[in-house]
Amino acid sequence: MKKIINTKNAPAPIGPYNQAVLVENTLYTSGQIAINPATNELVLDSIELETKQVMENLKAVLAAADMTFENVIKTSIFISDMNNFAVINNVYGSYFNHETAPARETVEVANLPKFVNVEISMIAML
Repeated sequence: MKKIINTKNAPAPIGPYNQAVLVENTLYTSGQIAINPATNELVLDSIELETKQVMENLKAVLAAADMTFENVIKTSIFISDMNNFAVINNVYGSYFNHETAPARETVEVANLPKFVNVEISMIAML
């Protein structure tokens, strides 16, 4: 049986989906972009700040399911320009213990929702 996870501490979905779904002990998050949930505005001042907002949104979704980044086993990162990889990777990496970091792929795509530069989704387990 699945349990829907939603929190006001992360942006509300902009389509017919939920922030995350918990199935038994596995959490599947929807992709998060850099919408500040307090203002509902995109954070696009720099790729560093944009990535940090994405990670903070994911942190809030994980917390709503009583999890942290330590529970994350897999991430998917979608970026609009591979030239931003190093900055995104640096910010992303600051949220994880490098010895226990999750599996991951990073893919360059033509466009993302609202034409942002980065979107990240996660799978986590209790």
